[in-house]
Parts: sequence; C-alpha cells; structure tokens
Amino acid sequence: MANIKDVARLAGVGLGTASRVVSGKGSVSPATLERVKKAIAELDFRPSHAARSLLSGTSQMIGVYIPVLKGTFYTPILQSIDTALRAAGLHMVVAFGVGSGDARRQAIEGIDFLMERGCDGLILLTNLLTDDDIAALGPKQSRVVVLGHSHESIPEQCFSADHTEGGRAAARALLEHRHRKIAVIAGPSTSPDNVERIAGFMDELERNGIATDKMWVAESDFSPQGGWDAAAELVASGHKFTALFCANDEMAVGALSYFQDVGLSVPGDVSVLGYDDTPSAQFSAPRLTSVHIPWRDVTLNGLNALLNRCYGSRHPVRREFAISVTVRASLGKPARRRAE
Repeated sequence: MANIKDVARLAGVGLGTASRVVSGKGSVSPATLERVKKAIAELDFRPSHAARSLLSGTSQMIGVYIPVLKGTFYTPILQSIDTALRAAGLHMVVAFGVGSGDARRQAIEGIDFLMERGCDGLILLTNLLTDDDIAALGPKQSRVVVLGHSHESIPEQCFSADHTEGGRAAARALLEHRHRKIAVIAGPSTSPDNVERIAGFMDELERNGIATDKMWVAESDFSPQGGWDAAAELVASGHKFTALFCANDEMAVGALSYFQDVGLSVPGDVSVLGYDDTPSAQFSAPRLTSVHIPWRDVTLNGLNALLNRCYGSRHPVRREFAISVTVRASLGKPARRRAE
C-alpha cells in the first residue's frame, strides 16, 4: 500500500509539499498541485486515519455515549449522528453502559473510553452524571454536548425538548377523546425527563378537574417487558380505566401486547398512548398514538453546536423544539360500557 513518501517521491516534491496537498492546507503552485494529484491517482493513495489525524491535528472523530445498546429509541439518534458526521468527513465512535458498576459508574467509564480514543468532542445521552462529573472532565468539558438532560454548569451545551409540555400534550390528547378514567405507567423516578413529563401530564389533568390522587400509577423501567408487567398488574388490580398513558413507546408496546394476550381490544376496550414517537410506534398492532418528541432536531442541533466548538464551523443552532401528538389507531373514544 502506497504511503505519503511514495507520493512525494513519484511527484518529485518534498514530503511537506505532498502533505500540504493531501491535507488541503498551505499553498502550492498549480503545476506542483497537478503533479502530486497525478501521483496520488497513479498510486491509488489513500491516507490512513492516523495520517489524516497527524496532518489535521484532530482525530476527526466524535464520541457518543448511550446507556444501552438495544431498543428502538437510540438507534434513530445514532443513525442521525452518523449520517451527519459522514457528510462532514467525520466519524462516530460509540460507547455504552457495560461492566459491574452502577449505571453512573458505567457512564463515567464509557466517557473515559471515548476520551482515550482521542475523540475531538463528545455527545452524551445520559441523565446520571452530576455537575461534579462534568467538572471532572477539565478543559475537555468545553467539547461536550448533552442531549435530553440539562446541567447547570454547562447550560449552553445541553439540548432537550420541553418534557413538561410533552406531558401536557399527552393529557390533552386523552381529554379531547373524552377519557377521564386514566391509568399511567411511568418511567423511573430517577429519570428527570420522566419526572417532567409525568408532572406535566398530572397538572394538565388536574386543571381539567380530574383527581389525580385516585389514579392508578405504576413505575417501570422504560422496557417492553416493564410495560407488559405493569399492564398485567393494572388488569389484576380491577381498577376501572378507559385509557392508559405510558411514559415511553417501548412500555406502551409491551402493554399493547399484554392487552392483546388477555383479550382486551385496543382501542375498543381501552386506548393506549405512548411517548417519543419512535419507529416502534408506527409498526405496533394497532399502530400506536404517541407524543412526538422531535429527537432528530434535538440531536442535529446539539451536534451542530458541538461541531462549532470542535472545528470552528458556523452551523446554525436552534434550542426550541415543537412537540405534537401523532394520532394513530390505538386512541379512540371510550366505549360506553367501559366509561360507565
């Protein structure tokens, strides 16, 4: 495989001149430029990643940390990041939570892994880090962007939708379909964005005269199995309900599956509403109505801000994101017998 020295030798130029042509930095005469380009083509020279890093002074890599490598939530986010980076001639390195420590320790170890690989900047999708953890990054914290969570120490580097408004939108969708007997499967109480969406949901119901202290509410883990198990508890409790709000789509899909298993029709017997509007919502049976959080917009604006910080680019950056409800087949008005 040809290297930069071979290119310089064939073109009859110095190594520094060949390097300037390959990196695109520095001036060379038109005639010299043509000779070097001809030598590159003749040798089919492709600079290695290490060589490009030496020439540019950067690794040309962005690190991304996600808590788990499964489910339908993180895949579209990773795809959006990778597509945008490749278009910019950059690459993505992903780390996720593994090991014997707790989830916070796994996040810290994952971030250490990315920094040890020389990533120019980091995108973090975790709500478990503290401001002290961010401060421990030292000078490198200036090249970090956090998605879906806010840190008081780096507010301009945090990008998230308004989950309180997302919860309100969920409540309005059920109220507009005349539901008043509502059950809830919430996510973990340790997740700030879950707390925000549930608070917004409850507040909107209370503003419309529904006593939320009498509602059936379970806390689960954002997984399909968690949704299945919580739905089973709900049915076994004998609590009367016409609609179920789940704090993410994966739990909603698990609940849909359980209802089908025990012969409850959706939306004939009970309506189900999810949150996030991930790809799983489009292909569940029935197709799931879900609060649409524009995660692609959140992700790309956070990425733009990071690229500006790392490479001095001037990509546009927005910080406000519209929330809506995507209505599909799982939401209907209460059947009379259920409402009564």
